[in-house]
Amino acid sequence: MKTSFPLLLLVSGMAYGQVYTPPAGQPAAQPGAPTDTVTSPKQKPAPGPFGQEIPMLDPSAETITVGGVTIPLGDNRLLKARFEKYLSQPPEGDEATLEYRKTIATILATVSPFHKPSPNLYDAFTLLPRAATYPGDANICSTLAEAVYMAMLSKQDIAGLKRLNESIEIEKKAIESESDWAARHEKAPGVAAPAAPAGKGGKGAQGGGAVGANPGAGMQSLKYADALRRIAEIEALKKANILRTEAQTIKTKAQYQVNMVLWFMQRRFEHVIMAARFYNQVWKDGDTTLRIDKGSDVAKLFSESMGVSPTVSSLDSLSNEAVREADKYIEAFNLMLIRGELHSASQRLMEAFAVGEYLAPVATLPLEKKLKVLTYTRDLNEVYGALQAHDFTKAKTLAERLKASAKDFPSSKMDGAISGYSLASDLAIEEAKAHLLARESDKAAEKIRAATEIWPTNPKLEEFRDMIKKGQPVLTARNDFDRLLSEGNYREIAKRQYEFAPSIAGDAKREDAFKQIMTNLTKIEAALGKATEFGKVGQNYAAWEQLAALREQFPDDPKLGRELELLAPKVADFTKALDRAHQFEIRTPKQTGTALAWYLKARGIYSRSDLAEIGIKRMLDEIIPDDAADTAGSTADSSDKLPRDSN
Repeated sequence: MKTSFPLLLLVSGMAYGQVYTPPAGQPAAQPGAPTDTVTSPKQKPAPGPFGQEIPMLDPSAETITVGGVTIPLGDNRLLKARFEKYLSQPPEGDEATLEYRKTIATILATVSPFHKPSPNLYDAFTLLPRAATYPGDANICSTLAEAVYMAMLSKQDIAGLKRLNESIEIEKKAIESESDWAARHEKAPGVAAPAAPAGKGGKGAQGGGAVGANPGAGMQSLKYADALRRIAEIEALKKANILRTEAQTIKTKAQYQVNMVLWFMQRRFEHVIMAARFYNQVWKDGDTTLRIDKGSDVAKLFSESMGVSPTVSSLDSLSNEAVREADKYIEAFNLMLIRGELHSASQRLMEAFAVGEYLAPVATLPLEKKLKVLTYTRDLNEVYGALQAHDFTKAKTLAERLKASAKDFPSSKMDGAISGYSLASDLAIEEAKAHLLARESDKAAEKIRAATEIWPTNPKLEEFRDMIKKGQPVLTARNDFDRLLSEGNYREIAKRQYEFAPSIAGDAKREDAFKQIMTNLTKIEAALGKATEFGKVGQNYAAWEQLAALREQFPDDPKLGRELELLAPKVADFTKALDRAHQFEIRTPKQTGTALAWYLKARGIYSRSDLAEIGIKRMLDEIIPDDAADTAGSTADSSDKLPRDSN
């Protein structure tokens, strides 16, 4: 098991240190840095010389707003890829496309409320299969035809239920009429008419012989009770049919509306308009509310932007607005292209594409116009990439090309950034040259590093490289020493000590660091050698305790850490006892007796343990008051006489 960190804190009287302790004001190397490797760590990007980096503007947009409704367009990269694919494709202008556009226009006109003498649902429906054969339609017209067909079948079923209700209503009225007549006139055969009212004294009542109502006739008959039961059944059946009619209507409308919303989100606005006009011809009850969940994204799309519930009419209106917006964007694009404003024209074309990718003005745009935009957008994206990579030579070339092709190219920020960064890099190189001539190699290296981070491809860096060719070995060794020192890779410094010693001669700061490293590593190696000897004779506890104390001084040495990890399984019982003792010692409230017992157990495992001995004395100091020093001394003497293992 591994030695716990609290256990190492038990070592008292040891000053915390490292293989190399930097002078005051200089940060120490971080633990866990690379040790036995000479690879250069990844440098963090340096901040710009003007306090912030250039804002990189993406020409694409994540959303598009149409009529007050914000439509999400998804991933920018996906939209950009689709836009570049669109710019590379020929326009949709063949005979099949023209026929498809003509068919769509005919369908819209046929189901339009302005069609004379009235909208013709059947004629428009028969044109849908023809439009569905066009590949660019993606069979959406076929789906629309199926939705209309299912809606008409549903209406027929609803009409059948209504006719059924009418027929059973006729049956109910006939039963009611027959039962009413029987209740008023039906009598049992042979029953005398009711007697006249009796005279004074009640004699007429005794001599009349009148009989009560016959239980087998009239309202008391089984036939009358069966008629009442049948009337109740007819009423229940009528209500069930009415509920079924309403449920089927809602279900059919909801299924139809799902397609409309889906096509709207896919920006198939012409299909949404066709579906809305078919909807108004199939259902003429005036109910156009969309059946969608109130908490769904589609509902929020309408309610949060317009403050009203979405309807079929709102989808129709928004789709018409999107078609108009696409037309306006294309008109603006053509005008800007004629004026040479390619930057604004490319943005308008992207907006038109984002709104109406499948609409005729966008799909039929000539290829030569799209290729101009494609070349410009590729150069624009490339110049952004060059600026992010600090390749100002290429960025300047691309910026000049963009300014030549687009009169309205916004180059002010870009020109200022290129000039500022280039000047900062050139000045840093000049300062590095001055420091190098003054034999201030550290400052020269710092300046040249800053110049490289600002502009890695600066041509003046080649001139500086020629200057340092003669002194390159010494400078390289010194730079390697500084790098390894900053990484905390002290063992690599010791491995290359004969290479570094001449290069840092005369530099008091580096020499002091070098001496510290060599002295401490020599101490560590001596302890490791002694621990190895202990291990060979079976004294693993002594080896571990010696290395653990040294580990507290030099926690960043990897070889020392590996040796402790190898010894840990062999001394697990000893380290566990020390760890438990420490846990009871620091517990609140402190359990001094239990901690003392565990320290005694640790000393029982390894009788010569300094860590256990120190812990025992510390616990005894807690137990025995200061005013009983003599008693404490005798107790300490008796504790020394406790039996110890021969180990």
